[in-house]
Amino acid sequence: MLNKYARALFAAIFTPVAALLVRLKVSPDAVTIVGTLGVAAGALVGYPMGQLFWGTVVITVFVFSDIVDGLMARMLDRSGRWGAFLDSTLDRVGDGAVFAGIVIWFYTGGHNSFIAAMALACLVLGSIVSYAKARAEGLGMTANVGIAERSDRLVVVLVATGLVGLGIPEAVLAVVLVLLALASLVTIVQRVATVRRQALDGNLPAER
Repeated sequence: MLNKYARALFAAIFTPVAALLVRLKVSPDAVTIVGTLGVAAGALVGYPMGQLFWGTVVITVFVFSDIVDGLMARMLDRSGRWGAFLDSTLDRVGDGAVFAGIVIWFYTGGHNSFIAAMALACLVLGSIVSYAKARAEGLGMTANVGIAERSDRLVVVLVATGLVGLGIPEAVLAVVLVLLALASLVTIVQRVATVRRQALDGNLPAER
């Protein structure tokens, strides 16, 4: 949903930034890498220090590099498999850092083991959601279904974490993480069912 309705808006906003970076001869890959490092720094430095709001601000700023590098690649006509691979791989690094930062803080200084456990569950289930799609595509099938897409999960957890940093009750973040974990689990089931139908209909050989 967020991809569909928000990406066009943010693309229009960040097109001038992308054009400037292209003129400065900055490579899209460099933007992708710097963006991931920024997200990881905000999550793995800011969150463990208890800076949930400012950590979220830093993460949010660098998350937009995901849009900028794509715009740059299209401007330079470099939208190829390497860029897609690098972008997808580093997206998972950034996502993992966000949830890992929440786990670290709430297991240590935050003293809320339930939130930490739910964040860990989201981290594990989110990785399976991504793997299920990638594995399906590697077998020549598709798994573009599910109620918990990456962008949706990331936006929701960042908003909730940032608001907790501003003083709203931690219970809000706990509820959000429980819902995200459940949504991820449902998405995994949906993707497994979708791939199974395709495998049976196409009589594809089983691979391990």
